Amino acid sequence: MIIGVPKEIKNNENRVGVTPAGVIELVRNGHTVYVQSTAGEGSGFMDDDYTAAGATILPSIEEVYGIAEMIIKVKEPIESEYNLIKEDQLLFTYFHFASYEPLTHAMIKQKAVCLAYETVEKADRSLPLLVPMSEVAGRMSVQEGAKYLEKPLKGRGILLGGVPGVRPAKVMILGGGVVGTNAAKMAAGMGADVTIMDNNLQRLRYLDDIMPANVNTFMSNEYNIRELLSTHDLIIGAVLIPGAKAPHLITRDMLKEMRPGTVLVDVAVDQGGCIETCKPTTHEDPTYIIDDVVHYCVANMPGAVPYTSTLALTNATLPYALQIANKGWKKACADNAELLKGLNVVQGKVVYEGVAQAFGLEFVPAENVL
Repeated sequence: MIIGVPKEIKNNENRVGVTPAGVIELVRNGHTVYVQSTAGEGSGFMDDDYTAAGATILPSIEEVYGIAEMIIKVKEPIESEYNLIKEDQLLFTYFHFASYEPLTHAMIKQKAVCLAYETVEKADRSLPLLVPMSEVAGRMSVQEGAKYLEKPLKGRGILLGGVPGVRPAKVMILGGGVVGTNAAKMAAGMGADVTIMDNNLQRLRYLDDIMPANVNTFMSNEYNIRELLSTHDLIIGAVLIPGAKAPHLITRDMLKEMRPGTVLVDVAVDQGGCIETCKPTTHEDPTYIIDDVVHYCVANMPGAVPYTSTLALTNATLPYALQIANKGWKKACADNAELLKGLNVVQGKVVYEGVAQAFGLEFVPAENVL
């Protein structure tokens, strides 16, 4: 198979879809890999590294899309890429369709085959290609939240871990999945007073067993959330419904219950956000303020630590990419139910139910397009 790796062009996105180590594996399996010049530089991989691994360097994104049967990247295509995508071309990347209708219609129009990292799902309902970036984003959410609690950045002016004789900051985490668990670990390690909320009692029991003493668990519902808002300094949204829009657990009217300088970090922004006042921001301009509450809603948080993120992501994606390249997407998806769940849009049809429901589009079961 001919595989293309374009340079990411989303604002401040420095990750790359395949590392030189991944190129070696793909070439060893008989595939041809084309990498856009400087695609890996942001993650610390030079063109010479890719050439040594067996890839061919192409100077432009147009040439990469033009020659490839399969595109492997990190973030969803942006508007300037839409018309570069060919009919039946396979795109293996994060899409988060349910949060952005224009992208969905663009991929339907191009009749591409869109296999989304975020909906590849194991039998136990875990999301193997979302987990590594969720781990990074969960840990970063606390790191960034701690920074924006500083007064010069319009926060409350509170040190997350406190000091002897002074109480630490209070951190509320909405969601006890991978993001929430990693956020809680980081916040607890920094000495904060942490409350992690989820609506799954079994998950809360598990978290209560494994977390340190400065992490409390609490059932997630509107009453309990409202009760804690006025006393917490950093609130992290970590809610995920695979392939679908995140529910709004914090609504516009709740902001008035928070103290000035409270910081909101919405890790769910890729899926529409679990905070109603959330709108996607960039690393270049990461925050905005509504009702004296600081909102940090960067849509590609792991892009700020691209070396770590790229290695973590490609460790997870490469085995799946090899299956697709070795067998072709139809046979790979027929043989592997995990990959089948990754299909979202195929040759003009929406084949993932959560995406169809988000925009009132016709849904075709993925099995019907194989």
